[in-house]
Amino acid sequence: MVFSSHIFLFYFLPLSLLAYYAMPRRGRNVLMTAVSYIFYGWSNPLFTLLMFVSTVIDYLCGLIIGLAPLEKRRRRKLGVVVSIVSNLSLLGFFKYTGFAMESYNQLFTMMGIEGFDPVPVLSFLLPLGISFYTFQSMSYSIDVYRGDARCIRNFLDFACFVAMFPQLVAGPIIRFQEVADQLAGRVHSFEKFARGVAFFSLGMAKKVLLANSCGKIADTAFSAGTLSVADSWFGIVAYAFQIYFDFSGYSDMAIGLGLMFGFVFAKNFDSPYLSTSITEFWQRWHISLSTWLREYLYIPLGGNRCGQWRTAVNLAIVMLLGGLWHGASWNFVIWGAIHGLLLGSERLLGKKPFYAALPKGLRVLMTFFFVLIAWVFFRAKTFAAAVDYLGSMFGLVQVPPPALLLDGLFYTPYNLVAMLVAALVVWRAPQTWDWSRELGPVKIVTMLAVFALAVAVLSMQSYNPFIYFNF
Repeated sequence: MVFSSHIFLFYFLPLSLLAYYAMPRRGRNVLMTAVSYIFYGWSNPLFTLLMFVSTVIDYLCGLIIGLAPLEKRRRRKLGVVVSIVSNLSLLGFFKYTGFAMESYNQLFTMMGIEGFDPVPVLSFLLPLGISFYTFQSMSYSIDVYRGDARCIRNFLDFACFVAMFPQLVAGPIIRFQEVADQLAGRVHSFEKFARGVAFFSLGMAKKVLLANSCGKIADTAFSAGTLSVADSWFGIVAYAFQIYFDFSGYSDMAIGLGLMFGFVFAKNFDSPYLSTSITEFWQRWHISLSTWLREYLYIPLGGNRCGQWRTAVNLAIVMLLGGLWHGASWNFVIWGAIHGLLLGSERLLGKKPFYAALPKGLRVLMTFFFVLIAWVFFRAKTFAAAVDYLGSMFGLVQVPPPALLLDGLFYTPYNLVAMLVAALVVWRAPQTWDWSRELGPVKIVTMLAVFALAVAVLSMQSYNPFIYFNF
């Protein structure tokens, strides 16, 4: 089930809210857990068993770590090791087994070893959101081990934290210490609920009106083969807009739903395409993932405590693994490597890009340029397809005459208006986080109008993908 669907908008969400506010306060976490399991298991009920197993393991590990005396280091270390190994094993088995087998076969095939018998590649159905809830659940055990959070004894409250449906399948990744007090007791108010509606409405508009429109352009570009220079750049910019509005729109909806149920989640996007460097980009893009990678990978590797070169290497390693986290494909690894090299080079230059002397507008443009190059590998299905697309972007391939006919598909009035509106929102519009702080009559009318338009468009279109469902 996705937020931008009629069954969620007109059945699941209203019924969940009615049941939640009709429930006594003590039972609301139980209800929240129940509806979250229904939401998660809607497409495949077996997925809930896997999430439940992960929840039980981390709950027990948290108790082992948190209730053991500080001098019992072995017991505490055993608890955190079991949590990390079990979560990474679940993630690795379901997400990377097939990828590892394919890579093994490709390696030995390239080496031309005689008598090599390829390993049969096993395929597993990827559980929705497993990358998100394993990271979230695992961070709890690590925080308890570090002393950054207290272990929780109420299993149902912990299950609510792991399964909370607003951010379950696509984030933002919530750390336990951010919501521990809210699980015990939270404030419900009309102002908070109204702001939640505003977040959800604007997020829905981003997803349906902008992400879906730009996504059609990107799909046409990446499935067309050889393109002209202008068409290929138009296509990759459309994809940059699609993935931003798709994911930031979902994050807005998740934050809004959290507010409706009394929870306050942290900001996950901060106008990333206004960044003047790749370092700044990762301070603005998918902030919850950036924070997670910094706290649980970059700092344990040594962070910036071992000199500039080691810091640059640590950044490269983190981004390589961050790329692999997004999907079992070498293209994601390359995407992560590009960002890792750029982050490392900026760290060696004092957290500045090599184009730091340019005016701010050009620095924003240069950063967006490098982000677009990396997005090619993120979007293309294969390495060869990514190389071909880059060749089209820089005029390194011969464009056959029939390719010019694509102009009629790309530059329709609807597509041009959608791209223009998307660009204005990306670079000129205020953020939802700031815009929704105070809601007057004009803002309320605007919010309801764009939501009604999004629902109307949703009812007329069959194209409604969600990119981060694949991760």
